[in-house]
Amino acid sequence: MPDTNPDPGAGRPDPDALLRSAAQEGRGRLKIFLGAAPGVGKTYEMLSEGAARRRDGVDVIVGVVETHGRTETEALTRGHEIVSRRDVPYEGRTLHEMDLDAILARAPRLVLVDELAHTNAPGSRHPKRYQDVEELLAAGIDVYSTINIQHVESLNDIVASFTRVRVRETVPDSVLERAEIEVVDIPPDELIERLRAGKVYLSEEATRALGHFFSRSNLSALRELALRRAAQAVDARMLDDVRALGLGGTWAGSDRIVVAINELPGAEALVRAAKRVADGLRGPWTALFVETPRAAHFTDVQHARVAAAMTLATQLGAAVATVPATSVVEGIQNFLADARATQLVIGKSRRSRWFELRHGSVVDWLIRATPGVAIHVMPVGGTGGREPRGIRPPARWGTPVGYVATGGLIAAITAGGIALQPAFDLGNLALLYLLPVMVGASLYGLRTGLFAGLTSSLAYNFFFLPPVGTLSISNPENVVSVIVLLGIAFATSQLTARVRAQADLATASARTNATLAGFLRQIASVNDPDVAAQMICDDVRRLLDVQVVLLGSPGGTELDVLAASDPGYRLDTMDNAAARWAFDNGVPTGMGSGTLAASGWLFQPLRAGDRVVAVLGVANEAGGQPVRADQQPLLSSLIDQSALVMERLRLQTEMRDVDVVRTRDRLRAALLSSVSHDLRTPLTAVIGAAGELDHGCTPELIGTIQAEAARLNRFVSNLLDMARVEAGAIKLAVEPIDLSDAVTSAAHDARRALEGHPIRLDVPPDLPLVRVDPQLLHHCLLNLLDNAGRYGDPGTEIVIEGSNRYGEVRLAVLDHGPGLPNGSEAEVFETFTRLEGSDRAIGGTGLGLAIVKAFAEAMGMTVEAENREDGAAFTLAFPSALIVREPAPERLT
Repeated sequence: MPDTNPDPGAGRPDPDALLRSAAQEGRGRLKIFLGAAPGVGKTYEMLSEGAARRRDGVDVIVGVVETHGRTETEALTRGHEIVSRRDVPYEGRTLHEMDLDAILARAPRLVLVDELAHTNAPGSRHPKRYQDVEELLAAGIDVYSTINIQHVESLNDIVASFTRVRVRETVPDSVLERAEIEVVDIPPDELIERLRAGKVYLSEEATRALGHFFSRSNLSALRELALRRAAQAVDARMLDDVRALGLGGTWAGSDRIVVAINELPGAEALVRAAKRVADGLRGPWTALFVETPRAAHFTDVQHARVAAAMTLATQLGAAVATVPATSVVEGIQNFLADARATQLVIGKSRRSRWFELRHGSVVDWLIRATPGVAIHVMPVGGTGGREPRGIRPPARWGTPVGYVATGGLIAAITAGGIALQPAFDLGNLALLYLLPVMVGASLYGLRTGLFAGLTSSLAYNFFFLPPVGTLSISNPENVVSVIVLLGIAFATSQLTARVRAQADLATASARTNATLAGFLRQIASVNDPDVAAQMICDDVRRLLDVQVVLLGSPGGTELDVLAASDPGYRLDTMDNAAARWAFDNGVPTGMGSGTLAASGWLFQPLRAGDRVVAVLGVANEAGGQPVRADQQPLLSSLIDQSALVMERLRLQTEMRDVDVVRTRDRLRAALLSSVSHDLRTPLTAVIGAAGELDHGCTPELIGTIQAEAARLNRFVSNLLDMARVEAGAIKLAVEPIDLSDAVTSAAHDARRALEGHPIRLDVPPDLPLVRVDPQLLHHCLLNLLDNAGRYGDPGTEIVIEGSNRYGEVRLAVLDHGPGLPNGSEAEVFETFTRLEGSDRAIGGTGLGLAIVKAFAEAMGMTVEAENREDGAAFTLAFPSALIVREPAPERLT
């Protein structure tokens, strides 16, 4: 008999509701002023309430307010502390955005933020203003904001269908679900009058708006949508509070409809009837399928009926749910209590009187068990044909092993009873026969238990009840003992069956949870999108025994196959069209859906927030429905988890790209700053010297022009070399070279940069040859000598030392000067880093040492910087792999 408790959840708080309530602790509160259309007075109402809170002593500031030139709204901003907006340069213009950091630093109690759906300027911390608001709420700051109904994500298509205007700025429904909503409403005629009076738009814009968006029919429809969406939000918050407190009752602020789907013919008619009821009551509705142990034995036809009914419910706008339960009545009753439903649509199959006498009626039980719910009953089934039977569950008649084991136990107890009869009363002997009855019923089922009860009663009667040796019962009291044995067998077997069913449901639920946990654990640690896509396909195939393909659009245009569970998959034109539709519209397509059902695949969109990141296609290799109804919850969970992983990997890739762009922009800005400053000085000298040529050419002018031109040439060479390094275009022409010749050539070419510095070459002539690129080595030595000449004290000596120690050749450039700042030995080789070791104004692009490091590493060398007592030392180290070994002398014979 099912549980008839009218409200199983009464007095027991919902853990999920408690967790959601606890998550709000420490966060700010969001209040949204919701309007049907522009001009209804949302901003005006927000500012008025903010002013009232400020008069009550609350610390209120204005984060951003768009007055649109309305004098009444502008008047309300006076008296409020307004945070200045930050300027964001964009494509030659300056955009003004809310200064999120300034508000966080100010830390008010309440901030007023207009136009929640606004898109921020490129380069802002968050792309959307509602994400800025989320950060404010997380910081414990209360927020008042405004939004029009057409900006709600789930209603965007509906509004566009009758206004012919699709807004691009939307807010996810989850933001509204966590907010307190106040509807700002005025009648359509009054809003039209405001528009004509120029209180919403300018005269030309107002005339155009009256002929399109602001028609009376559009405003009436928008007004209804706003009121209905607000009622739904209030209803959802009320239910969450009721569940958190564990209160009973339906709390019917609005009607909530549930339709119970079964596997019989006519399930789709039930869904359509529920849709008509929901439309008539204008309430949310849910399609429910109760998964009992009997569902495991459905035929393919029955599974297909359930799947088709659930798909139809989704297409008609219902939420769908599948709940496990030991009985249909228990599952429906618990779901109704949890959802606080007020209406139930259920089908009643045509059963014989004998069937209802034996098994009862689900409808009758529900009517008695749910007195606060209106129940709509529709006939289902009864088509006149014989319903195909599913796979029969294991027979409850028992097994030969069970009958033999139970019979042996009865025989043993009978033999023991005969032996103990002189010491025991007949009543005590009867108690011994309870053991085989309980063992048979609990281990082998109802029929075996009844067999044990009947056999035990016969054995007890034949061997112990007078007259012994007959089956007659002379004492009426002994009849009671026989009846008790049979009753215990029946009760024990029924209880065992129920416990088994509950254990099977718990096992199935635990298996599903373990499957999801294992699936998420495997793919959560993957950082390669290709590997993650293949793992998703392989795991879905393993768990659901279907063919799987994952499609996405990495380039943002064409839909490509990211991974597949079987290399032999095949997608024809219809399949590709279904996948494209699912990706573009975010709805299921293909077999079993209402769109492009001729496809052999079922395509499910992987949604992350308000965008589709990929499409998962499943197909049954044997044909038929890709996924059974009992597999739908698992598939939905796998899709949700896969979408989160794909979105995480996409964001990681975007962050890496953003870091690259930021680094490139930073280098570009530093390069432009450096070039503009350092090229100006030699250019000025060249131009000035060229101007003096009219008065006569002197050796000093010629020297100046040559020196500054060489300086310019060195700057340009460094820029070109750095571009080659960043582009990875360094090509080596390795050959054995003599370091003495390389050092002498570099010192000669750097003589103008080292003017005023004596040069001492301390390179032993017996240094071995090294295999390097002579041109790149020459550039390295020139940059090191130029660096020494600029940072060495005037008139001091610059030394180039060569050594060969421990199989490594080293060339060091030593200067006499202020040396390196402490701790900067590694930083000096970074791009655009300048060494400011003295008070002298030292030019340079900050590229020389970075180029030295890049060229040295390209040739397999290393470069080091260190301080000496009276200057700095930069050393090029040639490892043994680059040293040319002298051939061994031939042995004299």
